[in-house]
Amino acid sequence: MAATQVSAEPRQLLIVDDDRLVLALMASGLMDAGYRVMTADSAEEAEAWLAGGERPDLAILDVRMPGRGGLYLAQRLRDLDRVPFMMLSAYREPEIVEQATQCGALGYAVKPLDIPQLIPAVEAALARADELHELRETRQQLQRALDAERNISVATGIFMIKHRLKRSDAFNLLRDTARKQRRKLADIADDVVGEGEAPKLNAAQY
Repeated sequence: MAATQVSAEPRQLLIVDDDRLVLALMASGLMDAGYRVMTADSAEEAEAWLAGGERPDLAILDVRMPGRGGLYLAQRLRDLDRVPFMMLSAYREPEIVEQATQCGALGYAVKPLDIPQLIPAVEAALARADELHELRETRQQLQRALDAERNISVATGIFMIKHRLKRSDAFNLLRDTARKQRRKLADIADDVVGEGEAPKLNAAQY
């Protein structure tokens, strides 16, 4: 396996194909287009490279290879590595296209490949991968916000029970606890919910 870097921050591609001529031609054409390219001639070699912690921006996988094929590797990339991928095949088989789509492929190209036509497909797959990454980040941020709101509500309830306070007073006590400890309200709430009890604090004023 070899790597060539041609620019400061190029997008990194992993190409996996058991046909070494196709592999060399694709690698050369995509490097000329400004990508950093890693190559593997089997799913097993690609897995060994991934095991070292490397994560390409996009993998380009041949469907049919000896041993573990491209669809197996696609499932591993989806489930374990969260690496976006597109598929290659020498045949336009509807059932294979359907399997690739179900695996989450962002594109499907048929060999023999014309590099000038492949580059737009790669660019489109990378753009879609970026969009999906942004959507995942947004969902995670929303989930964190919802979790924080839920914990604050639960922690307020704990304060109500422990200190026999109205909800508004219990929330004020929780907020004042965060201020006095110079911590975020959500962090204090996490501690309260995790411990199942309110931190010791004078609640007489409430």
